[in-house]
Amino acid sequence: MPRAKKKGKQSDFPPIRDIHLGETSSVNDVVIGMKHSGGFQARYFADAVDTLEAMCRDRDCLKFLSFPAAIISTGTRGVIKELVKRKLCDVIVTTCGTLDHDVARSYEPYLSGGEFAMDDIALEKKGYHRLGNVLIPIDNYGPLVEEKVQKVLSKMYADGEREPTTQLLCKRLGESISDDGSILHWAARNEIPVFVPGVTDGAVGSQCWLFYQTHKDFKLDLLKDEQSLSELVYSAKKSGALMLGGGISKHHTLWWNQFRDGLDYAVYITSATELDGSLSGAQVREAISWGKVSTKARQVTVFGEVTTLLPFAVTALIQRLSHRTSN
Repeated sequence: MPRAKKKGKQSDFPPIRDIHLGETSSVNDVVIGMKHSGGFQARYFADAVDTLEAMCRDRDCLKFLSFPAAIISTGTRGVIKELVKRKLCDVIVTTCGTLDHDVARSYEPYLSGGEFAMDDIALEKKGYHRLGNVLIPIDNYGPLVEEKVQKVLSKMYADGEREPTTQLLCKRLGESISDDGSILHWAARNEIPVFVPGVTDGAVGSQCWLFYQTHKDFKLDLLKDEQSLSELVYSAKKSGALMLGGGISKHHTLWWNQFRDGLDYAVYITSATELDGSLSGAQVREAISWGKVSTKARQVTVFGEVTTLLPFAVTALIQRLSHRTSN
């Protein structure tokens, strides 16, 4: 027999609500609906947008944005550019490949229409690199990056900048790019520092090494980068981070924020699993045990693929910020 319902007993949990769609529904309307839908990742996604909004509205908050390079080969570059252009982040931590792809795509296109299961031997013979299902003409990557970066390095050296930080290198690269779609261009223009702790692991880093072969007094000063990060963190009243994917970008963001008792806001989007103990799969709450995220932080982990989720999150965020600031 069915269990009798207890009279007068209020549920400890809210009811599931259907998402209602119409011809005039905005992305933000959908995200708000997801908050109460009980959807398996939808609720966390909606919570992530709420947290990002709170972080952006908190004037005392130093906002970190961390991400790996692969997504910059895709149209998601434009989404991240929009965050930088609108000054919705204050500090960027990324990998060297971000510089590679941002520089290359500022001058020549990458190609759509590829597949993960393509014949890589045939692609190599035809002159293509494959990054997932993105195709990159060989001449649009290595040779182009070498040409553009060597010019920047030569000018920096002539101007006496012979022991630059990655922050300065990224600024000079950004200043050399006129492409409105470039992340580095907008970071330089808006004076948002870009840090690349693993700078030698990529084409731009290799170009720095190549330049060093004929300019032995040229060096990248990574410790000065760390000094700048320490000054940013120690002077911040609060800090928050949008972390896309894992690896060194995520870890470096978390690492430095442990020295100010952890992030006050933390949003993490990942497609990795935590079952192997990896940093990329580790949920944000694991960082609480290390002091990298505050015990009182607004924090959420969303399991999903960044190039699919981020455009919707940022669109909803922009709609909220634009709507409320115009009232």
